[in-house]
Amino acid sequence: MTKKLGIQTICTHVGEIKDEQFKGAVSPIYMATSYQFDDVDVKRYPRYFNTPNQESVAKKIAALEHAEVGMIFGSGMAAISTTLLAFLKTGDHIIVQNTLYGGTSNFIREEFPKYGIEFTFTNGYEVADFEKEIKENTKVIYIETPSNPLLTITDLKGIAKLAKDNNILSIIDNTFASPVNQNPIDFGIDIVLHSATKYLGGHSDILAGAVACSEVHMKAIWNVAKNLGGSLSDFTVWMLERSIKTLVLRVKAQNRNAKKMAKYLSAHADIKQVFYPGLKNHPQYALAKSQMKGFGGMLSFELQEGIGALAFQKALQLIKPSMSLAGVESTMLSPALTSHALLSQEERDSIGVTDGLIRFSVGIENKEDLIADIEQAIAKVKGKITKVTV
Repeated sequence: MTKKLGIQTICTHVGEIKDEQFKGAVSPIYMATSYQFDDVDVKRYPRYFNTPNQESVAKKIAALEHAEVGMIFGSGMAAISTTLLAFLKTGDHIIVQNTLYGGTSNFIREEFPKYGIEFTFTNGYEVADFEKEIKENTKVIYIETPSNPLLTITDLKGIAKLAKDNNILSIIDNTFASPVNQNPIDFGIDIVLHSATKYLGGHSDILAGAVACSEVHMKAIWNVAKNLGGSLSDFTVWMLERSIKTLVLRVKAQNRNAKKMAKYLSAHADIKQVFYPGLKNHPQYALAKSQMKGFGGMLSFELQEGIGALAFQKALQLIKPSMSLAGVESTMLSPALTSHALLSQEERDSIGVTDGLIRFSVGIENKEDLIADIEQAIAKVKGKITKVTV
């Protein structure tokens, strides 16, 4: 088939393994850790990221991200750390966006000094903030848009041009957007990373990571990956393929819900501030609209003074106060105690991750039920009696 496939068809069919023996409707699982070595073109081994199931899902993710090739890892951090170490060595310098996943920030701060790798966190997320930090030894620019957890938006075209003009590699964590809402490679970004635990998995039941890029860049990543050993078991790979089949349906439903919830929270007297790129009062609304197909299922907000963030989350009955994000179920958490807990109080304050900030991963439930749960939780914390039940 030469016709360009639609995204839902890619999710459903690209990379699937044909069951030639029994004609099953889904890909069979190849659980072997030992494969034939003689008289074969490819010497397969799980740590080489090339078992049948590993390769099949990698093809699907590459197609979704408009990349030449993809690779699956045991976690998002495995994908991130392996990719960065593939392109950085002693004496090199990396420019890192200041608003991004706390685990990535902690990895860079804790591990790079051991390798003699220099790093600079920007003071903002505008292209100019990156440009002024470029040094002669700068090799990588690393961004995340929308960012975790403040939903800041970074200019993909601007960063890609800046990187190419200075012979620097551009890398993005595209987890919050997902391939449904954003394809950074189309804007010139070199390498796309995902915590596949999130939207690609989407059911809060697997841990995985992914990278998509050119064949040339992937060769460098693979050379490091096979040594670090961050591969994924074939059963989990199979579950990831199953999950991606419904990616578009899930994400579009979450997009719609999140936009509705952001508007509702913005108009609420007990909410101080809402961060969501789909709101017209978001500072980068126009930029987000120009580079995203949908605004995503993630938002964050702050309650008014006197309404404790933890007390509010404990009062929720339907929305789960839970770690991670992007499942079909709605969840909330305090980034200061979870995703950004490894940062110091000073570091969190400097990027706006306050103790009262709540990150809201909007699921696929009915909007009315989510609103009712928030209303009863606020009323409970404020000491009011409410008849609302969920």
